[in-house]
Amino acid sequence: MAALRLPPLRGIHPPMSKRFPAVLALILACAVLPARAQDVAAPFDGDLQRLAEILGGLHYLRGICGANEGNKWRNEMQALIDAETPSGERRTRMIAGFNRGYNGFQQTYRSCTPAATVAIRRYIEEGSKISRDLTARYAN
Repeated sequence: MAALRLPPLRGIHPPMSKRFPAVLALILACAVLPARAQDVAAPFDGDLQRLAEILGGLHYLRGICGANEGNKWRNEMQALIDAETPSGERRTRMIAGFNRGYNGFQQTYRSCTPAATVAIRRYIEEGSKISRDLTARYAN
């Protein structure tokens, strides 16, 4: 099984966003989605991969911008994986999305900047939208 691969957290931490609960809605929605016993692509896999990338980006950016959240976003990714229970290639793609999001911002930002703060806001908005859309479309 592939594991989430992340470097240790560094930096100071700002207050948590008020929009974070919307991102959690997707994780809860995935918990009610049927578990997959086989490695078959689901119609919402693209959205899950994008959400994984967003969570990876938030894990890095919130860390350098002083969110004092520790592994919160990494733990949300793990909860998403646990809820969806992907196997094989699906799991690998989700984890790769998280790592791509993390590494992409790590290569760009060494400290919190106004642009990093804007990226955080936009990622929370996009993650919230994906969460709402998936919940509306696929939750029982």
